[in-house]
Amino acid sequence: MNAYVRTLRKLIRPRSQEAALDWDAVYDGALPKVYNFFLYRLADSGLAEDLTATTFERAWRGRDRFQPDRAEPVTWLLGIARNVWREHLRQQHRAQSLSLETVEHLPAESDLERQLQARAERERLRALLARLPEREQDLIALKYGAGLTNRQIAAMTGLSESNVGTILHRTVRKLRKQWEDESYG
Repeated sequence: MNAYVRTLRKLIRPRSQEAALDWDAVYDGALPKVYNFFLYRLADSGLAEDLTATTFERAWRGRDRFQPDRAEPVTWLLGIARNVWREHLRQQHRAQSLSLETVEHLPAESDLERQLQARAERERLRALLARLPEREQDLIALKYGAGLTNRQIAAMTGLSESNVGTILHRTVRKLRKQWEDESYG
């Protein structure tokens, strides 16, 4: 195959891939995952929406670079989301802590004491999560925020699937121990 044919295939392939993907379905399926990824990282739902919009805008502009043989659309989008997140951190010049504001959507309780206790527990969990190393925060956000499988996370991070599972298991176990230690200490 000569260089001309290879170049021609590279030029043609992105358009055929674009036509093969239903971008409306990709958007509908991936939007909650991308948004929740940011929501797990931030305490600000408005900013999570802005970063989600930035992610989809970049994906649309770079849609010709999507390679379906390398990743699922949601995995590709979350890779872009991770880059948007890193850029956001650089722009802010300060570390952002992992957040679980999605818990704010709990049904209203009439008992004010229970509400205050639940809020205190969320703040306590947020503080524990913020003390985790960046890699563990990222894995937690991808797993529980974006709802990805270990296999998808492994494809995004370059870790093996078993390594992702091991790190997540140890992280959750560490969080539980810290939670218990602070409860009884």
